[in-house]
Amino acid sequence: MKAIVKTFLIVYGLILLGCNESFLNKSPLDTISTQDYWKTAKDLELYINQFYPVAFAISGSDRYEGIFAADLPTDDLVAAQVNDRLRGSRVVPATGGWNYTNIRNLNYFFEHYKKVEEDFERYRHFVGEAHFFRAYFYFLLVKEYGDVPLIDKVLATDDAELYGARTPRNQVIDFIVADLDKAIEYMDPGINAGRTRLSRGIALLLKSRVCLYEGTWEKYHAGKPFGVASPDPARYFQLAAQASEELMNSGLYTLFTTGNPAKDYFFFGETDYSGNSEVLLWKKYDLALNHGHSRQFQIATGKSGGAGLSKSLIESYLCKDGKPIYLSSGTKNPLYAGDGNLREVVQNRDPRLHQTIFIPGDPLQVSGPDTLRFVRPVVDQPAHTKNTTGYQLKKTLNYNPVHHITSETLPVGYTGWIIFRYAEALLNYAEARAELGTLTQADLDRSVNLLRQRVGMPGLILSAIHADPNWQFPGLSPIINEIRRERRVELVWEGFRWDDIARWAAAGTLISGKRLLGARFNKTDYPDLKAEAFRLTDGFFDEYRDVLPNGFGFRADRDYLSPISTEELTLNPGLEQNPGW
Repeated sequence: MKAIVKTFLIVYGLILLGCNESFLNKSPLDTISTQDYWKTAKDLELYINQFYPVAFAISGSDRYEGIFAADLPTDDLVAAQVNDRLRGSRVVPATGGWNYTNIRNLNYFFEHYKKVEEDFERYRHFVGEAHFFRAYFYFLLVKEYGDVPLIDKVLATDDAELYGARTPRNQVIDFIVADLDKAIEYMDPGINAGRTRLSRGIALLLKSRVCLYEGTWEKYHAGKPFGVASPDPARYFQLAAQASEELMNSGLYTLFTTGNPAKDYFFFGETDYSGNSEVLLWKKYDLALNHGHSRQFQIATGKSGGAGLSKSLIESYLCKDGKPIYLSSGTKNPLYAGDGNLREVVQNRDPRLHQTIFIPGDPLQVSGPDTLRFVRPVVDQPAHTKNTTGYQLKKTLNYNPVHHITSETLPVGYTGWIIFRYAEALLNYAEARAELGTLTQADLDRSVNLLRQRVGMPGLILSAIHADPNWQFPGLSPIINEIRRERRVELVWEGFRWDDIARWAAAGTLISGKRLLGARFNKTDYPDLKAEAFRLTDGFFDEYRDVLPNGFGFRADRDYLSPISTEELTLNPGLEQNPGW
């Protein structure tokens, strides 16, 4: 456990961040003596500020990373470079592994915050934030490694806990839930700092996420290599539903809508979310503080960072009548215009589809009376900048060309990035209730159907679900399939899909032995290009045709979790390697 040993050798220095309204953009300013610290509520606030840019690390790079990169090992995206997890080509690393630096620093906070001389009510919120962040960092570890050492105090270099065994994942999850319960108890119940600082509602949303994750993990991995001893998924589903419902009943948040179904899902490229009723937490960018990004440059120039959306994802969108593109009889839905070209693909479909992908003629840049329009996906660009599938992301676009510039010295885009939004709470609630077998029509009407209503789609009727011959999970109930579909299309490109595939134990079905296709090559969309210049299968873009002739090599008995490094195992004989490695 060398990483833990290194972590707990850190000098007792406090990394401070200036108290500015944009907490996610601060950089370390100073290190001060501990004897001069822990006096006031402001000291605690400054200490806690350091965790915002670490937990919600979304930099200004124009490549895929952070939340963007989280969706790469999924069936939603096709990257120019094959993801190692999907390929099944990862190996046990010689060094590195889990990192407890942030957890150690938070444990240090808990051992010192009571020295503050002010009344607890003046600083309870920051204690709540510390509980939230420790829960957040432990959740990241559990998702990556499963069982991990559970350490809730600052350790000395000779403490036996440094060489202890891994704690079973469900025990770590229970510790996380307990931390989140403290965060819910202590943090401010309202909206803080224009939705850029943590609050009680965010802790409720994370609790619902954590509990839904663990409940489905325990249910769908039961009896498999990553199963949990004495699983109790129903308990976690209950907790997930309760946390979501408490947030829903708070009245603080509602879905963003202007009453225009053709546009109301297209709000992911705004510069300010301080007044957006759906946003719980967002990252603000400010060029005056040297904080910008180049993501709009990628979206607007069509370079897409070397990726594209998959045919599988696009086909999951329903037609505007609420029915799938193919009916239970196997016949095509009369509303489905087919996939001959991009305009046909979005015709008569869930409006979220057109608000997610570019279609020729869409606005690209709007400057006063002038509008620059999208021509076609850049399928002919070099590998690191091309669109790989013909389905090119539009979802996070801002039309203002001021954001579409990049430079070597300073990225100039400053659109915000949503970190937590209310739509997830509605989806978590519906899924948890469905997994419990207690979902009612009233539950659907206050959750999934609000999402559908925003975009003018028919509501989901529990007693009249339209059968889909292409459901991804035919062995599960129709309602589970439809809630999973809703989650996929609503949260696309927001960093949820891999977590969903992992907790559902679905990669063996959705990924192993398969290749992800894209759009159909056609002369309507590409009059200037020749089919011979591209890798195609049955006329569809097939980026991995030559490099993965037999499909992805993902191993369901190994690749859901990451391996522990050889160095860690050597330093601590009490550790065991993850299954399959």
